[in-house]
Amino acid sequence: MIPLRDDNPTSITPVITVALIAACVLVFLWEASAGPEGQQRIALSLGLIPAVLFGEARLAPELSVVGPTATVFTSMFLHGGWMHLIGNMLYLWIFGNNIEDAMGHTRFVAFYAVCGIAAAMGQAFTHPDSTIPMVGASGAISGVLGAYALLYPHARVLVLIPLGFFTRMMHLPAMGVLGFWFVLQLINSAVTSSSGGGVAWMAHIGGFVAGMALIPLFKYRHVPLFQTRGKRHRWIE
Repeated sequence: MIPLRDDNPTSITPVITVALIAACVLVFLWEASAGPEGQQRIALSLGLIPAVLFGEARLAPELSVVGPTATVFTSMFLHGGWMHLIGNMLYLWIFGNNIEDAMGHTRFVAFYAVCGIAAAMGQAFTHPDSTIPMVGASGAISGVLGAYALLYPHARVLVLIPLGFFTRMMHLPAMGVLGFWFVLQLINSAVTSSSGGGVAWMAHIGGFVAGMALIPLFKYRHVPLFQTRGKRHRWIE
């Protein structure tokens, strides 16, 4: 199920959402220009390595570009490939603008960062001995998805559903799309392990839960939860 767009208008220009997308794309182009060996060094230097973060392991001096704590933030702008980048940016573009609209530019920056931290810690605490670098904006974006599910569960999302050699496009409620996505994360986290690399499922889960928990604190007071279609409440910061 691939989301393509939603029917949820905004009243402000989502400058932070656009800036985050632009930053991730520029960083990825820098990664790609470094070649395979350079990309590996970048991932080790700026990706989040749980064992290094918790002091159980150390990087070689030439790879210690920033402190272990700083990699919680730098890892959010790195991606492991074009598909990883495109998938994350698609979700951020579709759902991020409405969350930025609901809380304003400044609070959206803080919200995105806190969700990213919660996601990273969710993965790190479940795999504290891992020496595999974690990269990607997925955790922070998962927080955006959790917030969207609570604010706009009835918004309609156009999704592309691959059916073997055929595809079908459908409009589905946001809660159905995002709920299905979250259940997939739970299932995958139960049947796979990210300690040896792969998808950081616990980061997705941690970010989503953080977004749901934090949205009542970050949204404008007059923006209600569980908004119904056609009854949008918008204020400009």
